[in-house]
Amino acid sequence: MCSEKRTITLTNVVPRFAEMRFKEAPSWTIKEGEQWAVVGPNGAGKTLLADILQKKLALKEGSVCLGSEGKISEQIKNITFKDIYSLTDCRNAYYQQRWHSTEIDQIPTVEELLSEELSGKEQKELLTLFHVTDLLPKKVIFLSSGELRKFFIVRTLLYKPKILILDNPFIGLDSASRIVLKALLQQIVLLKELQLILLVSDPQDIPEMITDVLPVIERRCMAPMKRDDFLADKRLISTLFPFDSTAVDELPLPVSPLKEVSTHQVTFRMENVSIRYGDRTILDRLSWEVRNGEKWALSGPNGSGKSTLLSLIYADNPQAYANTLSLFDRKRGTGESIWEIKKRIGYISPEMHLYYKENVPAIRIVGSGFFDSIGLHRKCSKEQEFIALQWMDLFGITHLKERLFLTLSSGEQRLVLLARVFVKNPDLIILDEPLHGLDLSNKKKVTAIIEQFCNRPGKTLIYVTHYPQELSACVNNSFELKGSS
Repeated sequence: MCSEKRTITLTNVVPRFAEMRFKEAPSWTIKEGEQWAVVGPNGAGKTLLADILQKKLALKEGSVCLGSEGKISEQIKNITFKDIYSLTDCRNAYYQQRWHSTEIDQIPTVEELLSEELSGKEQKELLTLFHVTDLLPKKVIFLSSGELRKFFIVRTLLYKPKILILDNPFIGLDSASRIVLKALLQQIVLLKELQLILLVSDPQDIPEMITDVLPVIERRCMAPMKRDDFLADKRLISTLFPFDSTAVDELPLPVSPLKEVSTHQVTFRMENVSIRYGDRTILDRLSWEVRNGEKWALSGPNGSGKSTLLSLIYADNPQAYANTLSLFDRKRGTGESIWEIKKRIGYISPEMHLYYKENVPAIRIVGSGFFDSIGLHRKCSKEQEFIALQWMDLFGITHLKERLFLTLSSGEQRLVLLARVFVKNPDLIILDEPLHGLDLSNKKKVTAIIEQFCNRPGKTLIYVTHYPQELSACVNNSFELKGSS
């Protein structure tokens, strides 16, 4: 057992499998009372380090020592972006079926999933504090990505772990929820009930309760630092997150197959649209028109119906036929196929990312954007494959082209799915939290690419984010969903 003053000690750790190793065997000591942030770019090794801490990896050399008795699985809890998979075995079907009310009878509610943890007064107060009580009757399939994050965080806190590892905990949460989470974690830390380890890809996401920072880059752990010293070290932050705007500006966007600029007048129009599931009303008499070439921000709190609204536009939601909806100057339901609609739209969302389980080479994921399929079911032509590689080069992920999708970090996966959005040169791009999980450098790069693409004539943009400062400069219209009262 480690010293009582040391919660965890890593000593010259070398995992058994070479692909899981750091370039330099990490050693790291976490002492009682310390709250840590592991900070670094996408693919740097943050999640790998968390797996080592939890003894998920067999070791060839070195040791991981816990400073208290008990199983590591009980002492340390980890919340990652992909924890949704523990809720259901539906996987890809989960994403495809979430709008089909007849196919979700076996999906549990939030209350059913939390039933064993809801017995005490303290537990119920936690649900109220984090505004999860209203989610209890919801089928988990209908939770937004932000609501899912809240649910997982609260459920994990109910187990009262000694150490909580949170992977990019604030992404996907609206402003009010971020404030509540920070206050909640601060309160727990002050009561000395919990030690935190946050894995973050952006220094701006390091909250004040963090005491120490471990910078990580290219699978190397740098020297630990105090939080204030790290945030004041601009040179180090620039080393971790370099960005050359001229490199993106000078790299021309790939040329997609010859395609005339669309001359449609209205990209989409909704007239008094209402969406209900059972006794729950998601959208109530909503009207919205977006014309060709306009750039819009769509906003609203977690659970306000943004994903449902976008599912109508992207032709995923069958309730579109029961409402008045026009797409590209054509009323929905007048003979056009779903695929005729989708071929004109590039789309990414946290939900799509969560349920994307195709474990094929990244180049095939990007190429699937030509066919609007989950995974590639058709073979790309040589021209299409060349265009896909050009987009991967633009996003800086060409080196990942033969890597299996599920072996990539969440940030790397997001870049692959973003490249997939643009390959077919769509008339409408719907970007739902496009910078979700990206590091500081990649956020700037992706924003520059979005702005370049939207400068092309006849390109319409719908941009969803809970961070107004992340909006592309080309966005000049806004539409807000208020959510339930």
